Amino acid sequence: MLRNNRAIASPPQFHPTRYWHRLADGRVQCDLCPRHCQLREGKRGACFVRANHQNKIVLTSYGRSSGFCIDPIEKKPLNHFLPGTSVLSFGTAGCNLSCEFCQNWNISKSRQWDTLADAAMPEALASTAKRLGCASVAFTYNDPVIFLEYAVDTAIACHELGVRSVAVSAGYIDPAPRKAFFHHMDAANIDLKAFSERFYRKICHGHLADVLDTLLYLKHETQVWLEITTLLIPGENDDPQETQAMCRWLIDNLGPNVPLHFSAFHPDFHMMDKPRTPKATLLRARRIAQEAGLNYVYVGNVHDPASDSTWCPHCGSLLIGRDWYQLTHWHLDGGRCPKCDTLVDGVFDAEPGHFGRQRIPFRISP
Repeated sequence: MLRNNRAIASPPQFHPTRYWHRLADGRVQCDLCPRHCQLREGKRGACFVRANHQNKIVLTSYGRSSGFCIDPIEKKPLNHFLPGTSVLSFGTAGCNLSCEFCQNWNISKSRQWDTLADAAMPEALASTAKRLGCASVAFTYNDPVIFLEYAVDTAIACHELGVRSVAVSAGYIDPAPRKAFFHHMDAANIDLKAFSERFYRKICHGHLADVLDTLLYLKHETQVWLEITTLLIPGENDDPQETQAMCRWLIDNLGPNVPLHFSAFHPDFHMMDKPRTPKATLLRARRIAQEAGLNYVYVGNVHDPASDSTWCPHCGSLLIGRDWYQLTHWHLDGGRCPKCDTLVDGVFDAEPGHFGRQRIPFRISP
């Protein structure tokens, strides 16, 4: 991940927030997510970036980022939202879950202010994305719900310039802030960590039901384009019966056309004792999902062009060919299969191109 050049503007040290209330004992409760942290003056929540300052919950990471990168949108991963376009990715620090296997722990679990040293106010991020030809900006690396105010203001600034907004999130957020947050998002990839309460409670220190509620909300009460990712960890959430149960729930509650990504785990953070996910495990999960009736199932973090690609669920024709994050074939015609005229669910109103990670430093525009 690339870091931008020196700070251009000075972000606020404490940014006001909306979702909190005072308790009778003098503490202040944060009402952003199901953790409902109850904080005394000067204390930080579990996410690290929301704190009690002068008996109010404030955001301490507004306008400060842990870094920036130009990515292909497929890296988020989003395969049905503006395929082949570039996205300006950025995040802050902290997280409201505590996943033992976190693949971005140096960002999400950071307690050092130097990871927040790069300044980028919302208007600067939007203008930079526009200048670099990005079709969207992604709030990623750590969970954007914890920097809701910063993400929303950035999304508003992006929309004013015709740039769309993408949230990469675990979906662990309370109903009221969830409505405010996703009102400004065009697409979301939600990490469905597993399909068991045991996994969420023991390994993520959260609850499955709250995430499922977010999925239901996004599908049935918003126009946000939704895709789902499950990181398969050997011996933890890769049991075929759990995969079958998850896929049945997705079909029954979200329908057969929600794209599902099975991603490979690598040992990291506090889960160094588990092996990397075998490719065969990912392909088995994909087969289970397809047999259950899901139409668009993908495999990530391993090289398998067939499972990276989008195929027509009706006639089996190749619609979008992918090799890693590179588009190799484009056979969609107005969002439809040119062979059988099946309509493919997604957002395909941007011209696909030849994109990849930008490896040269760039400056966030003032």
